[in-house]
Amino acid sequence: MKNRKLLLFALLLSLGMILAACGGSDEESKDSGKDSEGEKSEESGDIKVGMVTDVGGVDDKSFNQSAWEGLQAWGEEHGFKKGENYDYIQSNEDADYLPNITRLVRQDYNLIYGIGYKLNDAINKSAKQYADTKFGIVDSVVDQPNVVSITFKEHQGSFLVGVAAAKKTKTNKIGFVGGTDSELINKFESGYIAGAKSVNPDIKIDVQYAGAFDAPDNGKLIASSMYNDGVDVIYHASGATGNGVFAQAKDIKQNDSEREVWVIGVDRDQYEEGQIGDYNVTLTSMVKRVDIAVQDVANQVMNGEFPGGEVLAYGLEDNGVSVARTNKEALTDEIIKAIEKWKEKIISGEVEVPKTREETKAFVDAL
Repeated sequence: MKNRKLLLFALLLSLGMILAACGGSDEESKDSGKDSEGEKSEESGDIKVGMVTDVGGVDDKSFNQSAWEGLQAWGEEHGFKKGENYDYIQSNEDADYLPNITRLVRQDYNLIYGIGYKLNDAINKSAKQYADTKFGIVDSVVDQPNVVSITFKEHQGSFLVGVAAAKKTKTNKIGFVGGTDSELINKFESGYIAGAKSVNPDIKIDVQYAGAFDAPDNGKLIASSMYNDGVDVIYHASGATGNGVFAQAKDIKQNDSEREVWVIGVDRDQYEEGQIGDYNVTLTSMVKRVDIAVQDVANQVMNGEFPGGEVLAYGLEDNGVSVARTNKEALTDEIIKAIEKWKEKIISGEVEVPKTREETKAFVDAL
Protein backbone atom coordinates (compact mmCIF):
# COMPACT_ATOMS: atom_id res chain seq x y z
CA MET A 1 0.00 0.00 0.00
CA LYS A 2 2.77 2.35 0.91
CA ASN A 3 4.57 1.62 -2.37
CA ARG A 4 1.41 2.35 -4.38
CA LYS A 5 1.08 5.76 -2.70
CA LEU A 6 4.69 6.59 -3.49
CA LEU A 7 4.21 5.55 -7.12
CA LEU A 8 1.05 7.66 -7.44
CA PHE A 9 2.83 10.70 -5.96
CA ALA A 10 5.72 10.30 -8.42
CA LEU A 11 3.31 10.05 -11.37
CA LEU A 12 1.42 13.18 -10.30
CA LEU A 13 4.66 15.09 -9.81
CA SER A 14 5.91 14.10 -13.28
CA LEU A 15 2.56 15.05 -14.85
CA GLY A 16 2.70 18.47 -13.15
CA MET A 17 6.19 19.14 -14.50
CA ILE A 18 5.10 18.18 -18.05
CA LEU A 19 2.07 20.47 -17.90
CA ALA A 20 4.18 23.32 -16.57
CA ALA A 21 6.67 22.87 -19.39
CA CYS A 22 3.89 22.81 -22.01
CA GLY A 23 2.28 25.91 -20.61
CA GLY A 24 5.53 27.84 -20.36
CA SER A 25 5.46 29.22 -23.87
CA ASP A 26 1.98 30.67 -23.39
CA GLU A 27 2.94 32.36 -20.15
CA GLU A 28 6.12 33.74 -21.66
CA SER A 29 4.18 35.18 -24.58
CA LYS A 30 1.75 36.84 -22.18
CA ASP A 31 4.61 38.27 -20.12
CA SER A 32 7.00 39.05 -22.98
CA GLY A 33 9.29 41.87 -21.97
CA LYS A 34 9.18 40.84 -18.30
CA ASP A 35 11.63 38.86 -16.20
CA SER A 36 10.83 36.31 -13.48
CA GLU A 37 10.16 39.07 -10.97
CA GLY A 38 7.80 40.98 -13.25
CA GLU A 39 10.33 43.60 -14.32
CA LYS A 40 10.84 44.56 -17.94
CA SER A 41 13.42 42.51 -19.81
CA GLU A 42 16.74 44.14 -20.52
CA GLU A 43 18.05 41.73 -23.14
CA SER A 44 20.07 43.75 -25.63
CA GLY A 45 17.52 43.35 -28.43
CA ASP A 46 14.57 44.40 -26.30
CA ILE A 47 15.99 47.25 -24.24
CA LYS A 48 14.52 50.69 -24.81
CA VAL A 49 15.97 53.91 -23.39
CA GLY A 50 14.23 57.26 -23.74
CA MET A 51 14.63 60.81 -22.51
CA VAL A 52 12.34 63.76 -21.88
CA THR A 53 13.84 67.20 -22.46
CA ASP A 54 13.10 70.29 -20.45
CA VAL A 55 11.65 73.35 -22.21
CA GLY A 56 15.04 74.24 -23.71
CA GLY A 57 14.52 71.49 -26.28
CA VAL A 58 16.75 68.84 -27.79
CA ASP A 59 18.61 71.37 -29.95
CA ASP A 60 19.34 73.89 -27.18
CA LYS A 61 23.07 73.61 -27.96
CA SER A 62 23.48 72.89 -24.25
CA PHE A 63 22.64 70.09 -21.79
CA ASN A 64 19.54 68.71 -23.55
CA GLN A 65 21.49 68.41 -26.78
CA SER A 66 24.44 66.87 -24.95
CA ALA A 67 22.16 64.26 -23.35
CA TRP A 68 20.63 63.40 -26.71
CA GLU A 69 24.09 63.08 -28.28
CA GLY A 70 24.98 60.64 -25.50
CA LEU A 71 21.84 58.58 -26.13
CA GLN A 72 22.51 58.56 -29.86
CA ALA A 73 26.10 57.42 -29.24
CA TRP A 74 24.76 54.60 -27.05
CA GLY A 75 22.38 53.55 -29.83
CA GLU A 76 25.14 53.61 -32.44
CA GLU A 77 27.44 51.66 -30.11
CA HIS A 78 24.99 48.76 -30.07
CA GLY A 79 23.56 49.05 -33.57
CA PHE A 80 20.15 50.20 -32.30
CA LYS A 81 17.58 52.26 -34.20
CA LYS A 82 15.97 55.53 -33.18
CA GLY A 83 12.31 54.98 -32.40
CA GLU A 84 12.84 51.30 -31.62
CA ASN A 85 15.51 51.15 -28.92
CA TYR A 86 16.02 54.83 -28.12
CA ASP A 87 14.18 58.11 -28.59
CA TYR A 88 13.32 61.43 -26.98
CA ILE A 89 10.24 63.53 -26.35
CA GLN A 90 10.53 67.29 -26.35
CA SER A 91 8.72 69.35 -23.71
CA ASN A 92 7.32 72.71 -24.74
CA GLU A 93 6.16 73.73 -21.26
CA ASP A 94 6.52 72.51 -17.69
CA ALA A 95 3.09 70.87 -17.82
CA ASP A 96 4.41 68.47 -20.48
CA TYR A 97 6.92 66.73 -18.21
CA LEU A 98 4.67 64.19 -16.48
CA PRO A 99 2.59 63.28 -19.57
CA ASN A 100 5.75 62.83 -21.64
CA ILE A 101 7.31 60.52 -19.06
CA THR A 102 4.07 58.55 -18.78
CA ARG A 103 4.00 58.16 -22.55
CA LEU A 104 7.44 56.52 -22.53
CA VAL A 105 6.44 54.25 -19.63
CA ARG A 106 3.40 53.05 -21.59
CA GLN A 107 5.62 52.39 -24.57
CA ASP A 108 7.62 49.97 -22.38
CA TYR A 109 10.86 51.94 -22.11
CA ASN A 110 13.19 50.25 -19.60
CA LEU A 111 15.12 53.40 -18.67
CA ILE A 112 13.70 56.91 -18.88
CA TYR A 113 15.80 60.04 -18.35
CA GLY A 114 14.45 63.38 -17.18
CA ILE A 115 16.89 66.00 -18.46
CA GLY A 116 17.25 68.89 -16.05
CA TYR A 117 16.31 69.63 -12.46
CA LYS A 118 12.93 71.01 -13.54
CA LEU A 119 11.78 67.41 -14.15
CA ASN A 120 12.46 66.43 -10.53
CA ASP A 121 8.82 66.32 -9.39
CA ALA A 122 7.65 64.49 -12.51
CA ILE A 123 10.36 61.82 -12.19
CA ASN A 124 9.64 61.44 -8.47
CA LYS A 125 5.91 60.90 -9.07
CA SER A 126 6.52 58.52 -11.97
CA ALA A 127 9.05 56.45 -10.01
CA LYS A 128 6.51 55.92 -7.23
CA GLN A 129 3.75 54.98 -9.65
CA TYR A 130 5.82 52.75 -11.95
CA ALA A 131 8.10 50.78 -9.66
CA ASP A 132 9.17 48.34 -12.40
CA THR A 133 10.55 51.11 -14.63
CA LYS A 134 14.02 52.53 -14.18
CA PHE A 135 14.53 56.29 -14.25
CA GLY A 136 17.42 58.72 -14.38
CA ILE A 137 17.36 62.39 -13.42
CA VAL A 138 20.06 64.77 -14.64
CA ASP A 139 21.12 67.74 -12.50
CA SER A 140 18.94 66.82 -9.54
CA VAL A 141 18.42 64.18 -6.86
CA VAL A 142 15.36 61.94 -6.50
CA ASP A 143 15.46 59.59 -3.53
CA GLN A 144 13.74 56.53 -4.99
CA PRO A 145 15.13 52.97 -5.35
CA ASN A 146 14.38 52.91 -9.10
CA VAL A 147 15.98 56.30 -9.83
CA VAL A 148 19.64 57.11 -10.45
CA SER A 149 20.51 60.75 -9.82
CA ILE A 150 23.17 62.10 -12.19
CA THR A 151 24.90 65.20 -10.86
CA PHE A 152 28.01 67.17 -11.72
CA LYS A 153 30.47 69.34 -9.83
CA GLU A 154 29.66 72.37 -11.96
CA HIS A 155 31.21 74.73 -9.42
CA GLN A 156 34.64 73.16 -10.05
CA GLY A 157 34.54 73.68 -13.81
CA SER A 158 33.03 77.14 -13.35
CA PHE A 159 35.94 78.09 -11.08
CA LEU A 160 38.36 77.31 -13.91
CA VAL A 161 36.49 79.33 -16.54
CA GLY A 162 36.39 82.13 -13.98
CA VAL A 163 40.18 81.96 -13.92
CA ALA A 164 40.18 82.13 -17.74
CA ALA A 165 37.85 85.15 -17.76
CA ALA A 166 39.95 87.04 -15.21
CA LYS A 167 43.08 86.35 -17.25
CA LYS A 168 41.45 87.39 -20.54
CA THR A 169 39.57 90.58 -19.63
CA LYS A 170 41.07 93.92 -20.56
CA THR A 171 38.39 96.02 -18.87
CA ASN A 172 38.52 94.22 -15.51
CA LYS A 173 34.75 93.72 -15.86
CA ILE A 174 33.20 90.31 -16.57
CA GLY A 175 29.64 89.01 -16.52
CA PHE A 176 27.52 85.99 -15.64
CA VAL A 177 24.12 85.22 -17.19
CA GLY A 178 22.05 82.53 -15.50
CA GLY A 179 18.82 80.87 -16.61
CA THR A 180 16.70 80.64 -13.47
CA ASP A 181 17.93 81.77 -10.06
CA SER A 182 18.12 78.32 -8.49
CA GLU A 183 20.37 76.18 -6.31
CA LEU A 184 21.83 74.45 -9.36
CA ILE A 185 22.67 77.58 -11.35
CA ASN A 186 24.00 79.25 -8.20
CA LYS A 187 26.74 76.59 -8.29
CA PHE A 188 27.88 77.90 -11.68
CA GLU A 189 27.73 81.49 -10.43
CA SER A 190 29.59 80.70 -7.20
CA GLY A 191 32.43 78.81 -8.84
CA TYR A 192 32.85 81.47 -11.53
CA ILE A 193 33.09 84.32 -9.02
CA ALA A 194 35.50 82.37 -6.80
CA GLY A 195 37.78 81.53 -9.74
CA ALA A 196 37.87 85.08 -11.08
CA LYS A 197 38.42 86.62 -7.66
CA SER A 198 41.24 84.16 -6.96
CA VAL A 199 43.11 85.66 -9.90
CA ASN A 200 42.11 89.27 -9.22
CA PRO A 201 40.23 90.14 -6.00
CA ASP A 202 39.34 93.58 -7.44
CA ILE A 203 37.66 92.31 -10.60
CA LYS A 204 34.06 93.50 -11.19
CA ILE A 205 31.48 90.79 -11.89
CA ASP A 206 27.98 91.61 -13.16
CA VAL A 207 25.53 88.79 -12.33
CA GLN A 208 22.08 88.69 -13.96
CA TYR A 209 19.39 86.03 -14.44
CA ALA A 210 17.09 85.78 -17.45
CA GLY A 211 14.39 83.88 -15.55
CA ALA A 212 14.21 81.06 -18.10
CA PHE A 213 16.29 78.58 -20.10
CA ASP A 214 14.38 79.12 -23.34
CA ALA A 215 14.52 82.91 -23.71
CA PRO A 216 17.29 83.86 -26.17
CA ASP A 217 15.78 87.33 -26.61
CA ASN A 218 16.24 87.98 -22.88
CA GLY A 219 19.78 86.63 -23.10
CA LYS A 220 20.57 89.02 -25.93
CA LEU A 221 19.18 92.03 -24.03
CA ILE A 222 21.16 91.20 -20.90
CA ALA A 223 24.34 90.68 -22.90
CA SER A 224 23.80 93.97 -24.73
CA SER A 225 23.50 95.80 -21.43
CA MET A 226 26.61 94.13 -20.01
CA TYR A 227 28.78 94.73 -23.07
CA ASN A 228 27.62 98.35 -23.25
CA ASP A 229 28.66 98.74 -19.61
CA GLY A 230 32.23 97.65 -20.37
CA VAL A 231 32.03 93.91 -19.68
CA ASP A 232 34.15 92.06 -22.23
CA VAL A 233 33.73 88.42 -21.09
CA ILE A 234 30.35 86.80 -20.30
CA TYR A 235 29.88 83.27 -18.94
CA HIS A 236 26.37 81.94 -19.44
CA ALA A 237 24.67 79.02 -17.69
CA SER A 238 21.28 79.44 -19.26
CA GLY A 239 20.59 76.72 -21.83
CA ALA A 240 18.98 78.05 -25.01
CA THR A 241 18.84 81.53 -23.45
CA GLY A 242 22.60 81.63 -23.97
CA ASN A 243 22.07 81.58 -27.73
CA GLY A 244 21.08 85.24 -27.35
CA VAL A 245 24.36 85.99 -25.55
CA PHE A 246 26.31 84.54 -28.48
CA ALA A 247 24.14 86.44 -30.96
CA GLN A 248 24.86 89.76 -29.25
CA ALA A 249 28.61 89.15 -29.08
CA LYS A 250 28.66 88.29 -32.79
CA ASP A 251 26.61 91.38 -33.64
CA ILE A 252 29.11 93.56 -31.81
CA LYS A 253 32.05 91.89 -33.51
CA GLN A 254 30.45 92.21 -36.92
CA ASN A 255 29.90 95.95 -36.42
CA ASP A 256 33.32 96.58 -34.88
CA SER A 257 35.94 94.01 -35.83
CA GLU A 258 38.53 95.64 -33.57
CA ARG A 259 36.49 95.27 -30.39
CA GLU A 260 37.18 92.21 -28.24
CA VAL A 261 34.10 90.63 -26.66
CA TRP A 262 33.96 87.04 -25.49
CA VAL A 263 31.45 84.40 -24.45
CA ILE A 264 32.14 81.37 -22.27
CA GLY A 265 29.86 78.51 -23.22
CA VAL A 266 28.37 75.85 -20.98
CA ASP A 267 27.61 72.11 -20.79
CA ARG A 268 29.09 71.28 -24.22
CA ASP A 269 31.88 72.84 -26.25
CA GLN A 270 30.08 75.83 -27.80
CA TYR A 271 32.93 76.87 -30.07
CA GLU A 272 30.75 76.58 -33.18
CA GLU A 273 28.17 78.96 -31.71
CA GLY A 274 30.77 81.71 -31.59
CA GLN A 275 31.97 81.52 -35.19
CA ILE A 276 31.61 84.72 -37.23
CA GLY A 277 33.63 84.81 -40.42
CA ASP A 278 37.28 84.19 -39.61
CA TYR A 279 36.78 85.11 -35.97
CA ASN A 280 35.29 83.25 -33.03
CA VAL A 281 33.86 84.92 -29.91
CA THR A 282 33.86 81.72 -27.81
CA LEU A 283 36.74 82.04 -25.37
CA THR A 284 36.13 78.56 -23.94
CA SER A 285 33.30 76.44 -22.51
CA MET A 286 32.67 74.72 -19.20
CA VAL A 287 32.02 71.25 -20.56
CA LYS A 288 29.76 69.00 -18.53
CA ARG A 289 29.80 65.45 -19.88
CA VAL A 290 26.08 64.78 -19.73
CA ASP A 291 26.54 62.72 -22.90
CA ILE A 292 29.04 60.36 -21.28
CA ALA A 293 26.90 59.98 -18.15
CA VAL A 294 23.77 59.14 -20.15
CA GLN A 295 25.65 56.60 -22.25
CA ASP A 296 27.35 55.11 -19.18
CA VAL A 297 24.15 54.53 -17.19
CA ALA A 298 22.36 53.05 -20.23
CA ASN A 299 25.18 50.53 -20.56
CA GLN A 300 24.96 49.71 -16.86
CA VAL A 301 21.28 48.88 -17.31
CA MET A 302 22.14 46.60 -20.23
CA ASN A 303 24.68 44.82 -18.03
CA GLY A 304 22.20 44.40 -15.18
CA GLU A 305 24.09 46.88 -13.00
CA PHE A 306 21.59 49.75 -12.75
CA PRO A 307 22.71 52.04 -9.86
CA GLY A 308 19.18 52.63 -8.58
CA GLY A 309 18.94 54.85 -5.51
CA GLU A 310 22.48 56.16 -6.01
CA VAL A 311 23.69 59.73 -6.56
CA LEU A 312 26.46 59.86 -9.15
CA ALA A 313 28.67 62.97 -9.04
CA TYR A 314 30.98 63.66 -11.98
CA GLY A 315 33.79 66.18 -11.36
CA LEU A 316 37.27 67.30 -12.39
CA GLU A 317 38.92 64.16 -11.02
CA ASP A 318 37.10 61.91 -13.51
CA ASN A 319 36.79 64.43 -16.36
CA GLY A 320 33.08 64.78 -15.68
CA VAL A 321 33.61 68.53 -16.07
CA SER A 322 36.37 70.22 -18.01
CA VAL A 323 37.44 73.38 -19.84
CA ALA A 324 37.32 73.38 -23.65
CA ARG A 325 40.50 74.40 -25.47
CA THR A 326 39.17 74.60 -29.01
CA ASN A 327 39.88 78.31 -29.53
CA LYS A 328 43.65 78.01 -29.49
CA GLU A 329 44.20 81.65 -30.50
CA ALA A 330 42.10 83.10 -27.68
CA LEU A 331 43.08 80.67 -24.93
CA THR A 332 46.76 81.55 -24.59
CA ASP A 333 49.45 79.41 -22.99
CA GLU A 334 49.42 81.73 -19.97
CA ILE A 335 45.71 81.16 -19.44
CA ILE A 336 46.04 77.40 -19.91
CA LYS A 337 48.88 77.23 -17.37
CA ALA A 338 46.75 79.14 -14.87
CA ILE A 339 43.81 76.78 -15.44
CA GLU A 340 46.02 73.74 -14.91
CA LYS A 341 47.52 75.18 -11.72
CA TRP A 342 44.13 75.79 -10.14
CA LYS A 343 42.79 72.45 -11.41
CA GLU A 344 45.54 70.62 -9.51
CA LYS A 345 44.74 72.59 -6.37
CA ILE A 346 41.06 71.67 -6.59
CA ILE A 347 41.67 67.97 -7.24
CA SER A 348 44.22 67.76 -4.41
CA GLY A 349 41.79 69.37 -1.99
CA GLU A 350 43.97 72.43 -1.42
CA VAL A 351 41.12 74.58 -2.75
CA GLU A 352 37.52 73.88 -1.76
CA VAL A 353 35.33 75.55 -4.39
CA PRO A 354 32.18 77.23 -2.99
CA LYS A 355 28.74 76.09 -4.19
CA THR A 356 26.48 78.76 -2.69
CA ARG A 357 26.48 82.54 -2.40
CA GLU A 358 27.13 82.31 1.33
CA GLU A 359 30.14 80.05 0.77
CA THR A 360 31.35 82.33 -2.01
CA LYS A 361 31.26 85.39 0.23
CA ALA A 362 33.31 83.59 2.87
CA PHE A 363 35.75 82.37 0.20
CA VAL A 364 36.25 85.84 -1.27
CA ASP A 365 36.55 87.46 2.17
CA ALA A 366 39.40 85.06 2.96
CA LEU A 367 41.41 85.95 -0.16
